[in-house]
Amino acid sequence: MPTPTHFHQIAHLPGRSIDIEGQEYLYFSGTAYLGLPHNPAFQGLIQEGLHQYGSVYGSSRNGNLQLTIYQQAEQKLASWAGADAALTLSSGMLAGQAAIRQLMLEGYEFRYSPDVHPAVWHLPQVDIAKGTFEHWIETTLAILPTTNRGANRRQIALVTNAVDALRGKLYAFEWIKSIPEDREVVLLVDDSHGLGVTGNGGRGVWERIPKRKNVRLIVTASLAKAMGLPGGVIFSDPASLHRIRYSAYFGGCSPVAPDQLYAYVQAETIYQDAYKHLQANIRQFTDSIRGLNLLSFTDNYPVFYSERDELYPFLLERGIFIYSFSYPKPTDKANTRVVLSAWHTAEDIQKLSAACHDFAALYL
Repeated sequence: MPTPTHFHQIAHLPGRSIDIEGQEYLYFSGTAYLGLPHNPAFQGLIQEGLHQYGSVYGSSRNGNLQLTIYQQAEQKLASWAGADAALTLSSGMLAGQAAIRQLMLEGYEFRYSPDVHPAVWHLPQVDIAKGTFEHWIETTLAILPTTNRGANRRQIALVTNAVDALRGKLYAFEWIKSIPEDREVVLLVDDSHGLGVTGNGGRGVWERIPKRKNVRLIVTASLAKAMGLPGGVIFSDPASLHRIRYSAYFGGCSPVAPDQLYAYVQAETIYQDAYKHLQANIRQFTDSIRGLNLLSFTDNYPVFYSERDELYPFLLERGIFIYSFSYPKPTDKANTRVVLSAWHTAEDIQKLSAACHDFAALYL
């Protein structure tokens, strides 16, 4: 099915529902998995931060005046995720590009897994693997020994996602244990669609990646999805982050607005409650559609993928708006998926489930 040709426009922030030309639709799209943009308590913390720090910090993070909120937030992020250290930037895209550019400067060449996030593309030439993630692992493990010989030894960075968010699938990383001990590599993982919703309490991918002395781990992520913050983060070892931080690229970047990081530091209970609510919504929906053969999904993850693109107009006619458009390029096939958020109610989930059952009864 081609990309939908009609794009709806609204003049308000999407929440559990949206208004399109005077008609209300339940909204099961976007990436605000924890529902924080409409969380009143979270908004209150941003207001507190705004009064203390203003709307933006107009300086370089490497200037001779430092705001302590950046160090506080980065230490909290690293501790929470289980990482050695963290570094924030003003977007997830910028976080990915800062990491990639530093590895370029260090002379690395990149092996990209299928469907890797554009934030970690090495432009202008990106050789993204075809086929499955599992096939990429197999070919990567086979080729690594050949890049470790004599004068032609090559520095390799393996670049992948933590999650296939287009199809609601979490990737496994036990294969890291099979990398030869005499082969040093960098593993760069984009966790934009996992941080806040996967791992223990939403802590993301860091803790579930096996640690190896010969594998330098870098995890990048957008904070503008589940975490509800307009920014990005890089997790890695202190030495790697030191090189990124004191690069010209980072030095010239505007930082995350400090009022947002103030809200993050203060919002631990809000995040915990939102995560629990999201998980309850996921359990309710998965229990209701399991075995329906309409949506593919991973337990405890809020994205549900369908190969049936006609599900989009069917649900739209029933007052339910879901994700269905080409991504990441306009020429790609339309991707149709249902996205749950912490802002949905049990009644919202029931209506969605009933409509999915109606679709299955008619077309499957």
